[in-house]
Amino acid sequence: MAVVVEKLKINYKTLEEFKKFKEYGIQELSMLEDLQANIIENDSESPFYGVYFGDTLVARMSLYQREARFDQYFSPAQDFLELWKLEVLPNYQHNGYGKFLVEFAKGFGLPIKTNPRVKSQGFWDKMGFSAVTYDMERDLGENPLIWLPEGVSEQVSND
Repeated sequence: MAVVVEKLKINYKTLEEFKKFKEYGIQELSMLEDLQANIIENDSESPFYGVYFGDTLVARMSLYQREARFDQYFSPAQDFLELWKLEVLPNYQHNGYGKFLVEFAKGFGLPIKTNPRVKSQGFWDKMGFSAVTYDMERDLGENPLIWLPEGVSEQVSND
């Protein structure tokens, strides 16, 4: 069966599917609150992408495009993607669904920033992400990872 990444609709069916992830006790911030906020705001432009196995949503992520004016990570400064909350249901892990979502995000050709979950470093290493040079003011206790398309490098502060 071919794996297809779909842009998820912001509706109550999707909200019900997201609840499955939380029930499995994933130690990740749930997208449920984001989805509820987007429904309340009636935001039709969904940042959510997912992979279905049959009728079951088995993997999802949030992907936000940020404008160059907010870029503190890449040189030259440019629009970039922020990848959040990549999750695969436990029974579907180790089947390439997470990799497929990340490859989909790379397909936009923009630099990507993410904040990895605990114990996920090996996955991000395999996906070609690297740690940024830590900047206390900018990173505020986070340890972001970035992926750089050709022609882009990490922006390093000149302190």
